Amino acid sequence: MRKPRGFNHQYIYVNERKEKLDKMEEKAKRELGMLPEKEFSPEDIRGKFVEGTTHLKRRKASGRKPVSFGIILIIIAFLLYLWHYLATGSWSF
Repeated sequence: MRKPRGFNHQYIYVNERKEKLDKMEEKAKRELGMLPEKEFSPEDIRGKFVEGTTHLKRRKASGRKPVSFGIILIIIAFLLYLWHYLATGSWSF
């Protein structure tokens, strides 16, 4: 039984030599201390989404707080209670 032919994908627009040279150059600069060792920090990306959108920037500048889930539940409970009170007809003038 023959094995199927293996898949070999050749990239068209990749310059492997240039990538290797860039990596070697960056590694050498880091070893010499010319480039700082930069590690990922979540603080670096904090607030980037808000800065990128005009709507959220305006909301943040105005200082408005979003409506919390708890407040919405309290309002819904109050409206259900009010609807039940009015629907049962237990009120009189």
